[in-house]
Amino acid sequence: MSHTLDQAVAVAGYYPALASSVLRTAIADEAVHAHFVHAETTFDDREVRRHMTVLVVTDSRLIRVHMDDGSGHVEGAHEASATVETALLSSISNMAMTHVVHEPEKFGDGDTPSELVLAVGWGVHSRIELEPATCGDESCEADHGYSGGITGDDTLVRVSAIADGVETVRALGDFAAALQRSIGPRG
Repeated sequence: MSHTLDQAVAVAGYYPALASSVLRTAIADEAVHAHFVHAETTFDDREVRRHMTVLVVTDSRLIRVHMDDGSGHVEGAHEASATVETALLSSISNMAMTHVVHEPEKFGDGDTPSELVLAVGWGVHSRIELEPATCGDESCEADHGYSGGITGDDTLVRVSAIADGVETVRALGDFAAALQRSIGPRG
């Protein structure tokens, strides 16, 4: 595992020994060409939960490790789970990068976007979004069924300068550029 990936996992501070062990097993003997580590904390009614997503580009694969924590099986115990997903670079069917810019009138060439959202699809997961269909007549009470779409949802990472810092936004942009070069044009 590349020294900088190991450092990024350690700095994220989310069970670094577990994360490094899972990553080493997933990467095996391949070289790491690019990586992105994103740790995030979420809050619900009763708990604080932590998550971490690590994306790694090797010679032939995109590896995604996602870690979550939660309550253990025993009262008061704690546990974490790590899921590894692997896609051959040749199987990546799409990649989209959304750039969100607050106050776009002030944006200049070379400035960092306010947010970046990276979506990568390789045909493993899909998301169906449905909503009631309408005919456009506000007084119509007829049932027009549903409309919606199916979206590939294999990997989605969102970062913002406000929540994650400008360096994290830049790091995701750099990772996406390296991934784009790795999947390159198809012949």
